[in-house]
Amino acid sequence: MSSVIVVIGAGSIGQAIARRVSAGKHVLLGDVRREQADAAADVLADAGFEVSTATVDVSSRESVHAFTGMAAAIGPVSGVIHAAGVSPTQASPETILKVDLYGTALVLEAFGNVIAPGGAGVVISSQSGHRLAALTPEQNKALAMTPADELFGLPMLQPGAVADPLHAYQLSKRGNALRVMAEAVRWGRRGARLNAISPGIIITPLARDELAGPRGPGYRRMLSLSAAGRAGTPDEVGAVGALLMGPDGAFITGSDILMDGGVTAAYWYGELSPA
Repeated sequence: MSSVIVVIGAGSIGQAIARRVSAGKHVLLGDVRREQADAAADVLADAGFEVSTATVDVSSRESVHAFTGMAAAIGPVSGVIHAAGVSPTQASPETILKVDLYGTALVLEAFGNVIAPGGAGVVISSQSGHRLAALTPEQNKALAMTPADELFGLPMLQPGAVADPLHAYQLSKRGNALRVMAEAVRWGRRGARLNAISPGIIITPLARDELAGPRGPGYRRMLSLSAAGRAGTPDEVGAVGALLMGPDGAFITGSDILMDGGVTAAYWYGELSPA
């Protein structure tokens, strides 16, 4: 029985990591749009991978649990790549919090119950979480450890407190990094590891939506004033994902790797610094 690499969010970044860690394993691709999962599966199958697909809505507990059961029925789950999400240009604050924050909590909870010993997971977060002002220790702990179904009872997540899509996105991504740290403790009891990657602007369909949207000029300014002076590629994120999920990353768990070409450094200490 082959072990299983689960990919949630069948876009460019999830595929890039999967290609590096899935040789000889069964890849289960899940996406809210089945046609996107099927298209990604065709590409991977043509490259020699064993692939199956499913529809999964990470904002639905029932959907996530059904998908987790499907993965476990195929074989031992040795890897989880969680790359599903929506951006500030694509969605309302409510939807962003439900998909990016609550959805990630659901996924890590469900797969933390089935991940195999020696397994590893990686969550694709965002540089945006690193540009949110510091939260209180109590808020950090609440985002990290509040049970998924109780998250929307937190005062900091009430509609009146999160009225802007970018604020919702930043809160969600800060929450992702904190949730990964807390869940890494639980995953560790099963002999598994869990980390996050916070990429900057990576050229994907989501990034193209952002660059073409109302925040496009600001994002282009970010790139021009960063140390790298450019956007990243899915393959660059794939290389970091492979490190975190592979034997060379065996001493890394509960971490969040910021890879944004220096944008966050320029935001806090350089020319992008806010007034």
